[in-house]
Amino acid sequence: MQIKNICCIGAGYVGGPTMAVIALKCPHINVTVVDANPDKIKAWNGPLDSLPVYEPGLVEVIKRARGRNLFFSEDIPVNIEKAEMIFMAVNTPTKTEGEGAGIAADLCYVEACAKDIAKYSKSDKIVIEKSTLPVRTAEKIKEIIDKNSTDIHFEILSNPEFLAEGTAIQDLFKSDRVLIGCEETESGQKAVQALVDIYANWIPKEKILTTNVWSSELAKLASNAMLAQRISSINSLSALCEKTGANIDELSKAIGMDHRIGPHFLMASVGFGGSCFQKDIFNLVYLCKYYGLDEVAEYWHQAIKINDYQKDRFAQKIIDHFGGDLTGKTIAILGWAFKANTNDSRESAAIYVAEKLFAEGANLKIYDPMVARKTIINDIQFYWKEIPDSKKVQNRIFIEMSLDDTCEKVDAIAILTEWEAFKMKYFNYNRFQSKIFDGRGIIKKSVNIYTIGK
Repeated sequence: MQIKNICCIGAGYVGGPTMAVIALKCPHINVTVVDANPDKIKAWNGPLDSLPVYEPGLVEVIKRARGRNLFFSEDIPVNIEKAEMIFMAVNTPTKTEGEGAGIAADLCYVEACAKDIAKYSKSDKIVIEKSTLPVRTAEKIKEIIDKNSTDIHFEILSNPEFLAEGTAIQDLFKSDRVLIGCEETESGQKAVQALVDIYANWIPKEKILTTNVWSSELAKLASNAMLAQRISSINSLSALCEKTGANIDELSKAIGMDHRIGPHFLMASVGFGGSCFQKDIFNLVYLCKYYGLDEVAEYWHQAIKINDYQKDRFAQKIIDHFGGDLTGKTIAILGWAFKANTNDSRESAAIYVAEKLFAEGANLKIYDPMVARKTIINDIQFYWKEIPDSKKVQNRIFIEMSLDDTCEKVDAIAILTEWEAFKMKYFNYNRFQSKIFDGRGIIKKSVNIYTIGK
C-alpha cells in the first residue's frame, strides 16, 4: 500500500512531536494531527513560541513542516476518511473507578477512537497503536472496529513510542530502535512494510524491529518498568549511604563502571515522575495480577513503593530540619516539571513534596521556567488530597516569575527539577542564608546544603 495521507488522533506529547518529525522526513506524505480539543489544535497552529508542548528542537521542526505537509485540524471525520494510515496517540490514564481502579489503564479514549475510525472510514486502513497500552489491546481495538464497520479491512499494528521528554526530537531523529508489532498474516506483513518504508526515510533498517503484536505492546511497559526499577534501586541505596557514611555519587560511579551494569539511570534523586513510569508500572502490576502472577506483581510494585518513599523521605528531611514544625516558614520550590527540558508536570516529585510541606504549615514560593502558572494551580487542585481553598492559595502559595524573587526571604530552598539555570554556575545560592535541599544533585559546592545520599 502506498501511503499518501497519514492521520494521527491525539495532539499531545507523543502525537504532536512524532508526526512533526514524520512530516519533516517524509515531505511526500501529508500528515494531519487531529484532536477533539479545539484549544490544543489552535495552539499547534498558533505562534511558535506558544506551542502546547515544549521540547528542545520542536519549534524548528514545526517551522519547516507546518503548512507544507504538516497540518493540525479539528475535523476528525474528514481526516480519518482520507488517510490510508491512522495513528492512535490518545491519552491512557490510570482508571479512577471500577475494576482495576488505581492501577489499570483506562482505555475509554482508545475505545472512542476505535469507534470513530470505524464510523468515518470508507476504505481499508492501517491503524497503529502509538499510545502505551496493555497487552492484547490490539485485539480489543479490532473487535470494536469490526463490530462498527462493514466491508472494510483494517490492519492493526503496534508501534510503541520510546521517547524521553526533554530529548524527544533527538530520540525521533536518532532512534535506538523502532518497534513494530503485527499479526503474522500476509496482510499484516504488507501493513508492516508500509510503516517500515516510512521510517526507513531516516532510520537505518537494522534498527527497525518487527515482532508479534503482543511482544510489541509489552515491550514499552517492560522498558519503562526496568528503567524505573534502576532509579528506585539507586535511590534505595542513597538512604543506606546516609546512614553509613558512604557517598552515593562514589557508589554510583563504582557500580556504573561494571560493563554488565553501565552508568545510565544511576543518579540518586528525589524520585521519578512524568506520565509514563508510574502509570506503566501500575499497568504491568495489574496485568500480572490479572494473570494470577501475584509474586511478579509485587516485585514490580516495589519500584513504586521505593519512589514514594524517596519523595516522602526528602520532604521529611526539610520538616525535621525545622524541628517538625513548618508553621510560618517559607520554602522555595525550584522546579515543578517532572524533569528538565519539558513543561510536563504530571506526577512530578515537586507536586508531592510541596503538598507535604504545605500540609505541615509551610508557605510556598514556586518557580519553574517552563511550567505555566495555570498548570501549577491545576496540578494542586488535581493531585493534592486536600485542595486548599482560594484564600490559602492566595496567602500561602506564591507562584513566582523569577529565580531571584523565589529565593528571596525564604527559610529553605528545595531543588526539585534539574534545570540548567538552577546550577551554581548560573545562580549564586551563597548570597542567601537559607538551607538548600538539593533533590537532584546539581549543587556541588555549598556549605549549607543537604544532598540525597551524602
